[in-house]
Amino acid sequence: MAKQRTPDGPPPPPAVQKLRIQYARRGRLRYSSTRDFGRALERALRRSGVPMAYSAGFHPHPKISYANGAPTGAASEAEYFEISVTERVDPAAVARALDEALPDGLDIVSVVEAQPGALADRLEASHWRLTFPGVAPADLERAVAGFLAEESVEVSRMFKRGMKSFDARGPVLSARTDVDEQGCAILTMVVRHTTPAVRPDDVLSAITAATSFAPPRSPQATRLAQGLWSSETESVADPLATD
Repeated sequence: MAKQRTPDGPPPPPAVQKLRIQYARRGRLRYSSTRDFGRALERALRRSGVPMAYSAGFHPHPKISYANGAPTGAASEAEYFEISVTERVDPAAVARALDEALPDGLDIVSVVEAQPGALADRLEASHWRLTFPGVAPADLERAVAGFLAEESVEVSRMFKRGMKSFDARGPVLSARTDVDEQGCAILTMVVRHTTPAVRPDDVLSAITAATSFAPPRSPQATRLAQGLWSSETESVADPLATD
């Protein structure tokens, strides 16, 4: 029987604290993927001197976990990840150090010490804003009303294992239209997190399928928040809140 190999040297120091971090993806950095952000974050952690905890084994990795990243191309004010550290740190100091070390457009919003329970369990829904340049507000309002009148609208998207169809109407918990400061039609909506995830472009495909709505170009999508859904207030609560 072959002898099991073990890494040389002592095991890595244990994690003593876990931090939950909210960051924003703005401007041209909305085109960065979660993998792109991961590389930028690891460089920023090294530059800022955060005492990261590492996994054991022959190829140690920093203990970082990501939660429900927005699709590439969408801006976001509410992306989240967790890190584990080997020394107790001041969350506010970590926030300042990471924000300075990350490139402009990847901006730290908040850092708190993690509370018991999984972060993913506190991310039930996302609040999105879609801006439609060149679309008359009345046209968008009619299209959204027609979409909301449907019980379900099936759309299809290509996944790693092939094309898959799913309902893009059921997860939409609320949707409203308005006009922004520049006179552009906007749609704000709250979408429940499901498997597969229903993205803003899926909802737009469903609106088009239900009403033949056809904007001249793709809308600009921004995730404003994600967290626990309250049906009473029709709002998404801060997942980093400690109460």
